Amino acid sequence: MPFRTDYIVSTVAALLIATSPLAQDGTHGQGHAENHDWYQELKQPGTGYSCCNGTMNGIEGDCRPTRAYLAEDGHWRALIDGRWVLIPPRAVLKQLAPDGRSHVCANRGGMIFCFLGGSPKS
Repeated sequence: MPFRTDYIVSTVAALLIATSPLAQDGTHGQGHAENHDWYQELKQPGTGYSCCNGTMNGIEGDCRPTRAYLAEDGHWRALIDGRWVLIPPRAVLKQLAPDGRSHVCANRGGMIFCFLGGSPKS
């Protein structure tokens, strides 16, 4: 059987796309299904309401992985639907995501329910 470089190249390309920063650009619904099980356990600080108001099947979820950084002023900024946004301190959860990355829960109107910061430059 000949060596299949086309298969290897397509597999590597798929892995690079899945793990690239573009795969974590905070687009509404992107990455929600893969993390839904633990997203539904998140609670908004101070209210106890769910952070995750989307569903896994058929409806895009509110929570998704994103890129974020902790600025010199001590506030988080995250990429949400293609824009860098200041995360309100009231939305920051004091816990880490199981995968160590940053995640945001926000609706299409821009209301941020919850945010989990990853490493300072995730």
